[in-house]
Order: sequence, then C-alpha cells, then structure tokens
Amino acid sequence: MERIAQSYPEHIRAVAKLGLPLILSNVAQFAIHMTDTIMLGWYNVTALAASTIAGTMLFVVFIVGAGFAQAVTPLVASAAEEGDETQVRRVTRMGLWLSIFYGLAVTVPFFWAKDILIAIGQDADVAQLAHYYLQITIWQMIPALIVMTLKSFLSALEHISVLLWATVGTAVMNAFVNYALIFGNWGAPELGIRGAAIASVTVTIVSVAILVGYTFRVLPQYQLFKNFLRSDREILNRVFRLGWPIGLTSLAEGGLFSASAVMMGWIGAIELAAHGIAIQLASLTFMVHIGFSQAATVRAGRALGRKDPVSLRRGGVTAICMSGLFALVTSALFMLFPEFLVSLFVDPDEPARLTLVSVGAQLVVIAALFQIVDAAQVLALGLLRGLQDTAVPMVMATISYWVIGLPASYVLAFWFGYGAAGLWLGLVVGLAVASVLLMWRFWKQLFKQF
Repeated sequence: MERIAQSYPEHIRAVAKLGLPLILSNVAQFAIHMTDTIMLGWYNVTALAASTIAGTMLFVVFIVGAGFAQAVTPLVASAAEEGDETQVRRVTRMGLWLSIFYGLAVTVPFFWAKDILIAIGQDADVAQLAHYYLQITIWQMIPALIVMTLKSFLSALEHISVLLWATVGTAVMNAFVNYALIFGNWGAPELGIRGAAIASVTVTIVSVAILVGYTFRVLPQYQLFKNFLRSDREILNRVFRLGWPIGLTSLAEGGLFSASAVMMGWIGAIELAAHGIAIQLASLTFMVHIGFSQAATVRAGRALGRKDPVSLRRGGVTAICMSGLFALVTSALFMLFPEFLVSLFVDPDEPARLTLVSVGAQLVVIAALFQIVDAAQVLALGLLRGLQDTAVPMVMATISYWVIGLPASYVLAFWFGYGAAGLWLGLVVGLAVASVLLMWRFWKQLFKQF
C-alpha cells in the first residue's frame, strides 16, 4: 500500500505525481481545440468566428452532461480507499448510463443551430458556417461524455499515465487530420470548417477505443462492463444528485464565457474573433488549474474515505499554493507579451490582422488579471467535490457569474462604452466573487466534516 502523505513536502510530491499527468493530459486535450482555432484562423477570419460561436454552444451543452462524469471521481476515490471494488463498478456504470442518456437528449436541438444563432443576433454568414460545423460535431457528444466518465474512473484510481499518452496521441492525430481536411492537403478535399469538425469526431471515437481497451486489459478486476444493462437505482440516484450540481456549476461558469461570446458578437466579427483567441490562451492556462483541481478532488475524496482531516487540510493548502504560483507566472507572461501571443493565431496575410491583434492584446492583458482568482475558484470547487459537497457551491457560483459577473460585463461594455475590454473586466468581477465565496465554503466544510 502506498504511504499516506503526512508532511507538506510529501503532499507536494503527491499532488505533483497525480496532478502533473492530469495537467499534461488536459493541455493535450486542449491542444486539439487550439489546433482547430489556429488552423481555422489561418484559413479565414469568418471560419474562426464561426468555430468560436459553434464551439461555445457545443461546450455549454457538453459541460452540463459532464457533471455526471465528474461525480464519478470523488465517489470512486472514496470507494477505492475503502477497498470496495463492487462500489467502484456500480458508480462508474451509472455514470456512463447518465452520460449516454444525456447525450441522446441534447443532440436533437442542434439540427436547428443556424436558426438559434440568428435568433440570438449572430451574423448570417457566421451562423451558416457554424451550422455546418455543428451538424458534424454534435455526433461526438456521446463519445466525448463516455471519455469523460472513463477519465474520471481512471483518475480516481490514479491510473493517469494512459490518460496522458492517449490524449497526446489523439492531439497529434487531430493536427494531421485538420491539416489535411481544412486546407485540402495530401490529396484530401478542402473542407474548411467541416474538415475541423470531422477531425474532432474522429479523435473522440479513437479516445473511447483506447480507454475501453485499457480498462479491459489493465483493470479487469473491476469488470466495468459486467451486467452493463442492469439498472442500479440507488447508485444512479446518488451519481445524479452529486452530478447535476457539478454540471450546472460548470454551466454557470462556461455559460458566463458563452454569453460573453454572444455579446461580443453584437460588437462585431473582429471582436468576436479576438475574443476567441484570448479565450484560447486563457483556457490553455486554465487547463493547468483544472489538473490541480482534479488532483485535489481525488486527494480529498481519499482523505474523506479514510477520515483523515490532517491530510485533507494539508493537501488542500498544497494544491491551492501550487496552482496559485502557476497563476502568478502566467499573469506575468500575459502582461509582457500580449501582442506576440495573439499574433500566433492570425495569418500574416490576413487583411484585418492589425486590428485583430490590437483588440486581442487588450483582452489578453485583462485575462492576466483573473488568472489568480480563476485558479482559486476552480481549486475550491475541486476540493468541495472531493468532500461530495456540490449543491451550495453551485448556488454560490451561479450568483457570482450570472447575478454579478454578467451584468457587470454588460454595463461596462455597453452602458459605459468600454466595448470588448469592458466586457472582459466584468468577467474578472464575477470570478473574483466566486473565488472568495468558494474558498470560504471549503474551509467551513472542512471544519464541519471533522
């Protein structure tokens, strides 16, 4: 049995051992989306704007269903710490059930994507291209949720190397397929935004095959797919009760950025494209904090399973500090090199390049402001999920993002006339409030639990 971390140096090593592969896996996963953004930006600005708004719609729907997958992590971690293999299987199987049911339910509305986009005020050309993209990528919804559930299962059991290498492999594959299908290279047809969509669906299906194969070969003792069609109402209800607040919390945050993309579209196509680039950069750094948050969930879940308040407290402080240190570094980079970072996403021959880089650089500088508060709020959420506390954090997050953050964005952007920059400053306000409330909740729950 692995030694339980006691001192802070041991906790640093434990969080790093679990968190680093998760971070690299998240970054590799994000590289798939980053590749789409860069290559579509090289293709043309309209395609980039369309993929930004389409990806936003898809992501908002996905993260709600992903809550059921994320609920698997603390429940499996706690069961594994107690040595209950049957419980591990039951939780994961019902997590897969809920993911599949949800995926089936949300597919249908996307057939009317163009009408929806035009109804919310998007440019007709952008809406048409986004519609083409979504008609293909919606078919990755169920496979993507299955991947998310299996990743939660494997993370809770600390089998994380497979997640890293599978994601790196599919990211490389995505780059090659994108290069071939977007631009028509190597004898492939030039499909533009449709090519990016086909690449995304392909790599998601490959990811499912890799993780299922690994589970069969390396973890046969859990018999994960044994009696897969058998209903388990008790565990289904438990995963559902824990998962839906996670999904809605993610929706509250993701929806904040999605609503900001819609409002940015009201300002103009250039601003929307710049928003897409800045979001990609901010999201890339956020992948690191998500990795620390996922590690914190597993560590907290295991500490809860063995009723170890000292490890829970020290592990929480360690993860928060490690994530905060990285946030300071990325804030400095965003402040020092905003134009350079934005220019990586724009074709040198793009007629609107100077304007796009100028607007994007302003947003990247503002993104530097919310690195620390964004890190703090996602770490607090991860720790609270490890404690299986999700309902109250959902309310706190929703108030922070939608009652405070989004109205602040609208007022600063449109009433005070600060445009794109004002819209992003409102995001900083919402994230800052969330970080304070959620951190307070974690420390309150820690002392209450023990």
